[in-house]
This record gives sequence, structure tokens and C-alpha cells, in this order.
Amino acid sequence: MLTALLAPRKSRTAKPLVEEIGASEVPEEGVEDDEDEFDWEIEQVPYEEASERALNPQCHYGFGNLRSGVFQRLQDELSDVIDIKDPDFTPATERRRKRLAAELAKFDPDHYLADFFEDEAVEQILKYNPWWTDIYSKMTASLGKSQEQENHAALVSFSEEEKYQLRKFVNKSYLLDKRAHRQVYYSLIDILLAYCYETRVTEGEKNVESAWNIRKLSPTLCWFETWTNVHEVLVSFGRRVLCYPLYRHFKLVMKAHRDTVKILQLGESAVLKCLLDIHKIFQENDPAYILNDLYISDYCVWIQKAKSKKLAALAEALKEVSVTKAQLGLELEELEAAARLVQEEETALKAAHSASRQQTPCSSSEASDSEESDSSTSSEAEDSDSEHEELKDSTSETLTCLQGPFLEESSALLMDDGGLCRNAASLGSDAGQGKPLASSRALGGPGPLIEELGEQLKATVQMTETEGSAAATTAACRPNTTGRRQTTDSDAGPTRPADAK
Repeated sequence: MLTALLAPRKSRTAKPLVEEIGASEVPEEGVEDDEDEFDWEIEQVPYEEASERALNPQCHYGFGNLRSGVFQRLQDELSDVIDIKDPDFTPATERRRKRLAAELAKFDPDHYLADFFEDEAVEQILKYNPWWTDIYSKMTASLGKSQEQENHAALVSFSEEEKYQLRKFVNKSYLLDKRAHRQVYYSLIDILLAYCYETRVTEGEKNVESAWNIRKLSPTLCWFETWTNVHEVLVSFGRRVLCYPLYRHFKLVMKAHRDTVKILQLGESAVLKCLLDIHKIFQENDPAYILNDLYISDYCVWIQKAKSKKLAALAEALKEVSVTKAQLGLELEELEAAARLVQEEETALKAAHSASRQQTPCSSSEASDSEESDSSTSSEAEDSDSEHEELKDSTSETLTCLQGPFLEESSALLMDDGGLCRNAASLGSDAGQGKPLASSRALGGPGPLIEELGEQLKATVQMTETEGSAAATTAACRPNTTGRRQTTDSDAGPTRPADAK
């Protein structure tokens, strides 16, 4: 791909470059004009970066800030690789300001809260053990046996492909001042943090998004950021983890932090193995391979000559530094607190809704029970009314039934002396006229018994009159226990003397 970048656009000329003097100007028929030729190449002029650096001494980037002017020639191809626009004319302070603004605009609270509350996938990722975990465990075990740290480089092995990559690099030295030297170490931490996140998320299986993840999570690679301390590097990485990749969880930031400390403690061999893996990922991705020319290839050469003591000191400095959610500047704690309040309210509403659902069948059953009780009460009232009416009807019927025999008995014919039958009215009139009544033989009993029966008939008539019955004037009589006939009050008048017998 580097050769393709150097290939210029081909141009075509319409005039022959070589002309034969004295030849006929008009060619013969049937003869092709072979004099026209194409200019396939144009003269290559080496690019001089010194003039660009003199014009813009502050706008440098790349390994150790040794490069500049690259994007003036490759702006179209690098627009998909980096986030900064026109980096050759953008100073470091302006880059940082634009980077922070872009991160705030990209931060999505919904995405963050979704990964915060539904962290099953994140917890699975945190359980993964990358290749440096076992090596670090062996190193820790060997340190317990008081072995020297120089022997730890033998714990890291390289494959044949990685050895082939090392043979392709050019062995050269880098002249760096003290400030540039610090920038190289700080940027190394930034690149390793992004690599550790990518390796853990993909569980060691690289995919088409691996190059995007590494360069997007590293401000050094996508914003050409410069650093002043280790804490600044860690805060910037944490912000970008919560803004750009698929899994946005603060635990992944802390895990990548610990993984980077382990790699630095393993020494330059482990760091070189990581850089070779990044170089391979970028080399297979278009156009991320340009970042190899700007950073990774130089890092692969430089780290082989780095001192182990400086890497160990850098690992200790990174280990002592810690980062919190409040330091990221994204208001994560406030966002989580508000989300918890909303979750508690939703839980309370669901509980109240379920309780109301449980109370609804009870109230409906109580209402049905009350309706049934009301209906039973009304039916009982109707039954009592009907029973009362039936009782009244039965009483009246009883009175009527009793009235018939009484009337029949009261209107019973009394035998007079002549043997004629008369009714009670005629009997009363006859009694008023002093005519004699039937004999005691016709009544079937003596005279005192008839008087006693007359008193009983009077008491019965008085009782019926006080109750207000419709048949107040009627009289009732009861059958005689002695088997003798009874008479009404109209018969209770003066009776004629009984026979001598």
C-alpha cells in the first residue's frame, strides 16, 4: 500500500516525443502511426518536511512529535482514520479542546445506563483471561522465589510470524529530548490501554472492528494528543470508553488499567508483543495502516532498546494512579442516582398496581356477597310479607270456615211446639213477642247449658269486633264437647221454660 501512495496520476500527451526530421508529414495509407507514446510516469520529487516544520513548528505529531505536514498530502485518505481536521495547522491546546467537546457530544446517557444496569455481558467479559494473565502469574510466582527480574523476559515467547515482522523493521536510533522522551512513554500507556480493552472485549479473537476500537479509544492515535502526566492519560481513556465502543462500563476502564500495569511489569518483551499485534491489525485494515508509519512501527523498534528500569518505574507510577467517575467529567454519579430513583418509583408503581389487582377480585366478591345478602334479605322480607298475608288470609279463611258452621248452627232451626222450623231472626222476633222456644228435647240439653253457651258466644263476638275484622257482626261458635247443639247470641234471649220432664 505504500507503493500505491507514491504512484502519481498518469497523464497522456498528444504529441510525439521523438520526431524524425525530413520525414514525410503525410503518412502512407495502411501504416499505423507508432510515433505517439504515453508518459506513464512523472518525475518524483522527494517531500521536504523541513520547510513545513519551519512554517508550523508547533503542529507536530507522530512518534516523539517528529512528523508534520503528512496530512497535507494524504488528507483524503486520513480523514477516516483520525478525528481531528487539518492537524498540520491545529496546535496541541486546540486539539484537546476539540477532543473534549467531541466526547461530550458523543456521550449517550441511555447507552451508559443500559450497560450499567444490564451488565451480564460485561461481567462475562471481565472473567476472560488474556494471554498475559498466565505469564504474570508465573512471574509473580517466580518473584516469590527471589529470582532476578531479567529472567522474566524468557516467559514471553514470539511466534514465527512475529519474528518475521521484527526482521522487516529497520534498525535505527531516535534522538529524543527529555520532553519528547516523556511523551513517548505517556503515549505508550495510552496505546496499551486501548489494546487491552480490545483484547478483552473480543476475547482474543480479532474482527473487523478491532482496528477501529484501538484507534478510537486512543487519543494519541486519533487526535494526536500530547500528555503531561499519567493521570491525564487514564482520565482521557476512561472518557472515551464510555463514549465510543459497544460496551460502555466503568469496570472495563479499571480492568484495562490493571491489565496495562501487568504488561508493563512483564517488561519490554510483553510490550513488544502487544505492539506487534497492533501493527498486524492496522496493517490489515485500510486506511489504518498509515498509523503504523506514524506511530507503531517506530514504537516496535524503539521498545527493543528501552531500559527495563524505566518501564518498571512507569508501571509503578500507573499502578499508584487511580481514577473515579467524578473525575471523568460526565456526571456519571448524578446520572446513576437519578436512574436509581426512577427505578425505585417504577418498582413502587408496579407493586401498587399488583396490589390493586389483588384487591379488585376481593371487592367484587364482597359486592356480590352484599348483593346476595340484599337479595336474600329482600326475599326474606317478601317471604315474611307473603307469610303475613297468607297468615291473614288463612285467619280470614279460618274465620270464614268457622263462620259457616256458626251461622249454620246459629241459624239452626229450633223446633217449636207445633213442629215448625224458624230462623234466628224469626226466633228473635218470636222471643220478643214472648212466644215459647223449642223444647229442651229439641235442643238436646237443659236450660242452664244454653245460657252458658250464650255467654261464650258473646265473648267471641266482642273479640272479633275489637280486631276490626270485616265480619265483625258475625259470630263464631265452637263445637261442643258434650255433643250438644249451640246457638248464637240471638238465641240467648229469654227462653221458654223447659218441659216438666
